[in-house]
Amino acid sequence: MKLSIFTSALTLALFAPFTAGFGLQHPRKVLPNPTRPTHYSTSLRAPKTSLSATTSIGIIGGGTVGGGIISILTSRSSLFTTLTGSEIKVSRLAVRDLSKSRDFTTPQGCVVTDDLNDVINDPEIDTVVEVMGGTTLAKDAVFAALKNGKNVVTANKAMIAAYLPDLESLLSELAESAKTSTKPPPTLRYEAAVCGGIPIISSMKGDYVGDEVEMITGIINGCTNYMLTNMDKEGLSYDESLKGASDLGYAEADPTLDVGGFDARSKLKILMRLAFGISVPESSISCEGITELTKEDFEYAAMLGGTVKLLAVAKRVSDTKIAAFVSPAYVGNDDVLASIAGATNAVEVVSKNLGSTTYSGQGAGRYPTANSCINDIVRTARGDRDTMPFNAPAGVGDEKEAAFVEDFKSKFYIRLRYKDQNGITKDCGSLCEKHGIGIYSILQNPIKNRNDAAFVITTDRVELSRVEAFVREVEGKEWTLGETFFMPILRDEAF
Repeated sequence: MKLSIFTSALTLALFAPFTAGFGLQHPRKVLPNPTRPTHYSTSLRAPKTSLSATTSIGIIGGGTVGGGIISILTSRSSLFTTLTGSEIKVSRLAVRDLSKSRDFTTPQGCVVTDDLNDVINDPEIDTVVEVMGGTTLAKDAVFAALKNGKNVVTANKAMIAAYLPDLESLLSELAESAKTSTKPPPTLRYEAAVCGGIPIISSMKGDYVGDEVEMITGIINGCTNYMLTNMDKEGLSYDESLKGASDLGYAEADPTLDVGGFDARSKLKILMRLAFGISVPESSISCEGITELTKEDFEYAAMLGGTVKLLAVAKRVSDTKIAAFVSPAYVGNDDVLASIAGATNAVEVVSKNLGSTTYSGQGAGRYPTANSCINDIVRTARGDRDTMPFNAPAGVGDEKEAAFVEDFKSKFYIRLRYKDQNGITKDCGSLCEKHGIGIYSILQNPIKNRNDAAFVITTDRVELSRVEAFVREVEGKEWTLGETFFMPILRDEAF
């Protein structure tokens, strides 16, 4: 894994929730910079020399991540001046609520405002840093900043995933226009958008240019990994585990984006664009969350010699086809991903030249996320060009143009709940035969309640569509209780 040059200088905080938000307040007010506390050391400010220009940045979002960025920039300003040849100065900070107290000191000379247009339209600002979250308002801010010729650094995976084709189109137009200008086109950097502090974006953009990525497998949502770890190791129920995640701030008040798998799907879409050169509508990627998992599933997983993780997976299933899913999946205990515990993130990249490479670390929180933003800010201030932030589209300079396919093959774990009666095993066997599903094994704990029992079928390698058809039909049987749960089995020639 590539280590950031700043990582050793940071005391990484415990995994904290990403809470930066933004909303306009009216009438617009602008506050002067508050008085610095007496303990603040001005000796850490970047030295002003004849060789030192100024890079002016504006930050949109004064929450968890925005505060972390300001704290790091302030405490290490001399280093950043040395690295970039210019003093990095936070000129403006746009926040949702001017009256809210904050746990960081606003830099000297920084104007705090509740109007993001003050940041976007300031002619002195070189780079806009967007860390407010959301999609619509954030999209408007990022697009307006780029059109105004400003470089953009963002941590907003939802916005990038939702508007990726539009971003690519705009950046292409700006690059074309810059050919007749003395000023280079603006850049877009988004290292913090996927897996917070793990440098997976820069690795995917720069370390596989002579390689061919075959598969990406990621644990890329810290909230759900924390919950599943507790369900596995502590024997907690889903509700108990969710409460624990909420108490620690890992889960939002409305945890749907996390537990439904949608947060992971947005990140996977971005990684697929970098790895395979394709832009896929998020709705086309099969997405199942963890809400239907029970303690029984972890008991059965243990019987099989593994555990359950929420995985985001994309694989080249042929030279011209890419398949993907977000879903709970069975993972054997000997797999590196089985050991990723708590709120930690991990991404395994399998490629033709390098084989398997795994990146792991903190996927969210103030300082991990801010650290990635800082790296992008420094690269931008240093003048590093990034003319193709999403890599070349599939088929450009490569005869293997890839296309997305929604169906894929895997071994599957299928858990059925039922009211006990004769002939159930025979019915399931007949339905599996009808839909072309080979049964690999059948697992069942001792029955405690014949009116509400469960058993598990594991299958041979088969198409997802066949399993879905089997589930639809088995749920129509009079002995079936509720919805039937199924998930892929990772490895062992699966997927």
